[in-house]
Amino acid sequence: MARALSRWEGEGGAQGMQGKQDGTNLLANPERQVLEWLGAALVIEWNDLPTDVQRAIFRHAAAVKDSYDPIQLKARIARFLHDHKDDVEGS
Repeated sequence: MARALSRWEGEGGAQGMQGKQDGTNLLANPERQVLEWLGAALVIEWNDLPTDVQRAIFRHAAAVKDSYDPIQLKARIARFLHDHKDDVEGS
């Protein structure tokens, strides 16, 4: 999981989100870290989730505030999930 999180951060994951006007900049570091680990765990388990759950999570993740381009964000999320579809905890 640590490697998946490291790759995610290397691609602009948590760092790319900091300072946005969606409330994430209001989170304390421990809270942000919990969300980062939850996100990494979700990516690891993504392929094992039922399709309806995947769609619901994707829909919630892509429900954005005015500070994001929703089409671009959906594309980034989809590309990230596709690129990491074979990630497993042991890799």
